[in-house]
Amino acid sequence: MRGFLASSIGVTCAAALALPLTLPSSGARAATPAAESPAGSAVAAAPARAAGSVPGSTQSLPLAPSGSDRSLGPASSEQGIARRDVRPFSLVGVVWDDPEAELHGSVQVRTRATGTTVWSGWQDVETHNHEHAADPGTPERGTGAVRGSTAPLWVGDSDGVEIRVRAEPERPARPARAAATATTTESPSAAPLPKGLRLELVDPGDEPPQQGAQAEAARATTLTAQTAAASAVNADLAPMGATVIPELTRRQTQDDLIAARGGTEAAGKAGPFIGPRPRIITRKGWGADEKLREKDFAYTKTVKAAFVHHSASGNNYRCSQASSVLRSIYRYHVESSGWRDFGYNFAVDKCGNIYEGRAGGVAKPVLGAHTLGFNTNSMGIAVLGTYSSSTPPKAAVNAVARLTAWKLGLYGANPRGTTHLKSGGGNLYKKGANVRLKVISGHRDGFATECPGSRLYKKLGKARSSSARFQGR
Repeated sequence: MRGFLASSIGVTCAAALALPLTLPSSGARAATPAAESPAGSAVAAAPARAAGSVPGSTQSLPLAPSGSDRSLGPASSEQGIARRDVRPFSLVGVVWDDPEAELHGSVQVRTRATGTTVWSGWQDVETHNHEHAADPGTPERGTGAVRGSTAPLWVGDSDGVEIRVRAEPERPARPARAAATATTTESPSAAPLPKGLRLELVDPGDEPPQQGAQAEAARATTLTAQTAAASAVNADLAPMGATVIPELTRRQTQDDLIAARGGTEAAGKAGPFIGPRPRIITRKGWGADEKLREKDFAYTKTVKAAFVHHSASGNNYRCSQASSVLRSIYRYHVESSGWRDFGYNFAVDKCGNIYEGRAGGVAKPVLGAHTLGFNTNSMGIAVLGTYSSSTPPKAAVNAVARLTAWKLGLYGANPRGTTHLKSGGGNLYKKGANVRLKVISGHRDGFATECPGSRLYKKLGKARSSSARFQGR
């Protein structure tokens, strides 16, 4: 902590250890294509992973016009993929060429559990995801590799898939007089689907081995350059190569912050208002492949607000699978959507475990890609799951409160208060607008979206009061 608020050796180490890494072109991100086999036929199993090999993979399959729409080609209003065998995967999503285009319609998928003949029912994939992205005009947005994308959906270990994408109907605009005198009812036409629709099937790879303190110390000397860089920025909080940043009491957290500011114990009795540092599972702890992301870290000046999201990836995961869910979303964000790294600064699972998200240091003001228009001077927290009609577990809401009490406390922000952020552009506020927002906001407060789901959004009042209490306010 001291090194973060002063000059961190971690940053120096990260700069020295990181090797050049560029994102592959959008064409390269197609990964290895799935076997072109009809449903029911055998598909060769993926080769076993060698020690030290890159875990996980992505299969990218182009969608085709369906049924009577086939003659329309790319202009079709319904596209999909019929039932087929593929290599094992656990998460699905749909991407398209233009990141500014929106998919107005429905995406439904059904999958077959690996090694069985059992197919799931049709599951909805959340289509409105472009509001989770880097701000317009930023380097991350302007790489030329960014794509439009749906939210990712966790489906569990599967080796068969079927998908259908249908444009929603829209009525053509008509002059008022024509509308008033019309004697027949016009059938609504369908809005065109975005170009270049592809189904992304993500295999998260194997779970990272469980490590005790002795094993962690041994492995810390054999870290790759990218992993060492991601770990070095947390070096003041945990040893190099650590899988977990340990929790501290509120007094320990305060003492660290007071010392970092060059103050005395007496000077800190009236504050600082900061909650106890929670236990945080590091990127190494959940098995992030550091070779996927861009090598550099991007920062803002401060952290004035926290935006709470749900991942919209469904609730059909066990907490023991949360690391796999994170690795899948990470790969989907980088390889499929073209982002520089995992989009959110932190993630929380339904059991209340807290995870480091985008690389750069958990105590630092890392620039994310979570709330289009308001990524600067804020942080994004994704609660893994979908909470539009499901109530988030108390453990998850409490974890949001504990995390924000600590992180916002580092920057002097009151969880019960309001702040001002300058809009980078979006569908609610024009670029440059100085917007007043609650310090703990839902994604929908900065962008017209359902996120973080109505049930989780209703719990933010509880999170604010709990967070303030953890800070001692």
